[in-house]
Amino acid sequence: SPESRETHTHTLFTMGCCISVEQASVAVIERFGKFQRMAGPGLNFMIPCVESVGGVESLKIRQLDVRCDTKTKDNVFITMMVSVQFEIQKSEVYTAHYKLTNATQQITAYIFDVVRASVPKINLDDVFEQKDQIAQAVKEELGEAMKAFGFTIHQALVTDIDPDAGVKRAMNEINAARRMRDAATDKAEAEKILVVKAAEADAESKHLSGVGIARQRKAIVDGLRDSVSEFSEAVEGATPKDVMDLVLITQYFDTLKDIGASSRANSVFIPTGPSHVGDLKTQFRQGMMEGMAAKPM
Repeated sequence: SPESRETHTHTLFTMGCCISVEQASVAVIERFGKFQRMAGPGLNFMIPCVESVGGVESLKIRQLDVRCDTKTKDNVFITMMVSVQFEIQKSEVYTAHYKLTNATQQITAYIFDVVRASVPKINLDDVFEQKDQIAQAVKEELGEAMKAFGFTIHQALVTDIDPDAGVKRAMNEINAARRMRDAATDKAEAEKILVVKAAEADAESKHLSGVGIARQRKAIVDGLRDSVSEFSEAVEGATPKDVMDLVLITQYFDTLKDIGASSRANSVFIPTGPSHVGDLKTQFRQGMMEGMAAKPM
C-alpha cells in the first residue's frame, strides 16, 4: 500500500502460496495490482507470483483522541479533548481501503472543523454545560461524512476542557469570593435571627416579670387587708389605722434586721427617730395604696 496510507499493526503470516489472517481483520488480495478479493481470518491461499496482499484492514472498534485548541465567545482560549470511537463496516472494506488514504487524519480534520465552528459561539461557562451538545454535533458531522468511506462512528465524547492556567486561577478566585460572600450572608442572617430571638425572649421575660410583680403586690395587699380585718375583729377597740401602723412598724424593723444580718449589704442610712416614724408610715401607706390600685397585666 502507499506510504501515506494509515498503518495498523497486523500479524500476517505469508508462506509462499498461503497467508494467515488475524481474527477481526480482512486482507485485501490483489492480482497484478488490481483488486481481486477479500481474505477473511484464518488460512487463505494465493497464486504465487500473480496475487499479492494489498493491505490488511482491522474490523475492530478503534478510538481516536484529538486535542483541539479553540476560543470561546468571551475570548478565552481553551484546549478541548475529543474522543471518537469508530470502525470499518464489514461490507464496506473495499471502500474504506481504496477511497480513503488516512482515516485518522480525515476524522481529525472534521473534529477540528466542528469544534472550531461551535465553541466560538458559546461563553466559557456554557462550554462546560454544553459539552454533550458539542459531542453530539461532532458525532453527527462525522457519521454523515465518514459513512461515504465505509466507516461507522459509534460515539463521540468531549473528555476534557482545559482553559488557560490564568483563566482557571481567576475562575477559582471568583468562585471562592462568591462562596465567601454567601457564607457572610448566611452568618449575618444567623446573627440577625439570634438578635431577634434574644429581643423577643427579653420582651417576653419582662412581660412575665411585670405580671409576676403585679400578682405579688396584689397578694400582699389582699393579705394585709385580711390581716387588718381579722385583727380589728379580734381586738376590741382597734381601728384599721392602728393595725396598719403596727404592720408598718413591724416591717420597718424587719427590714433593718435583714440589712444588718447580710454580709454583703451596703451602708443604708434610714431615719430612726420617733419623729420620723410618721413619715415612714405615710410613705409605706402610700406604697400600699398604689399597690392596691395596680391591676394585673
